[in-house]
Amino acid sequence: MRVSRETKGRKGKGVTIVTGVPLPTDELSELAKQLKAKCGAGGTLKQEVIEIQGDHRDTVVRLLEEKGFSVKRAGG
Repeated sequence: MRVSRETKGRKGKGVTIVTGVPLPTDELSELAKQLKAKCGAGGTLKQEVIEIQGDHRDTVVRLLEEKGFSVKRAGG
């Protein structure tokens, strides 16, 4: 599982991207909802990729590690 930040195609606004989550779609949707709530930000689930508005990499990594996932930071 990787957590990164991306601005491409978003008019300079950054989003936190979570890829490679080993969960079925319904559980992935619930995880995305929990992460958005904890970060206090909007976001979406697109093609098995969780996007959270803003730079919340540190928070997302901490929350996923608390849930028992092995997480790597990707990109800067």
